[in-house]
Amino acid sequence: MSGHSKWATIKRKKGATDAVRGKIFTKLTREILTAARMGGGDPSGNARLRKAIADAKAQQMPNDSIKRAVQRGTGEVEGATYDEVVYEGTGPGGTLFVVEGMTDNRNRTAAEIRKLFEKHNGSLGAPGSAQWAFDRLGVITLDKSAVTEDVLMDVAIGAGAEDYRDEGEVWAIYTPATGLDAVTAALEAAKLTVLQSKVAFVPKNKKNVTGRDAEVCLNMAEALDDNDDVQNVFSDFDVSEEELAALEGA
Repeated sequence: MSGHSKWATIKRKKGATDAVRGKIFTKLTREILTAARMGGGDPSGNARLRKAIADAKAQQMPNDSIKRAVQRGTGEVEGATYDEVVYEGTGPGGTLFVVEGMTDNRNRTAAEIRKLFEKHNGSLGAPGSAQWAFDRLGVITLDKSAVTEDVLMDVAIGAGAEDYRDEGEVWAIYTPATGLDAVTAALEAAKLTVLQSKVAFVPKNKKNVTGRDAEVCLNMAEALDDNDDVQNVFSDFDVSEEELAALEGA
């Protein structure tokens, strides 16, 4: 996840412009209404919806917008419905990408994602062409300065987490996909602020990329994420701190 997490860090540092915030709200809204459609509108009995609402509040989405998204999901308010889709493909240097999305038009979204892959020296593949290189795990991130490693081990591992890693500015905790909610709840009960909690595709092995390949991989991840129909982008590329500094200074 290093390459992807470093790209995400770069993105955060660009600042929360109105345009960026609008895209974030679009993605959050789709996740809320899909969660409500699949599991009902009561967060107490719908873990996915509960997490989606928490993510929306963390991004300061207005409560009225959250309520409307839930109502659209349950059918109380009319609106478009979205299907969950997954795309897989290759990027520069043999890197692999898995893209999760939500769309109300599968043909349109598939065409747009294919074009983005091709524009960045990649190729959209068939189902299964990239997922084999990833594990499906729960991933929780916490601000590194807010919790010590000893507390992290005691609470997270004690609640069922399988591993944790130092990812620079954050701790990344890895759990079985089915154990994500339990570990997240344990961290919150210990008064630890969870920055993000989601089920993700985590690469089994990372590919180090340099030079032009590194630049194109980062640009490709950002371009895919900027698509309104894309919810999450996962890749197995890794960029060293030195390479990243060189690219930022270019």
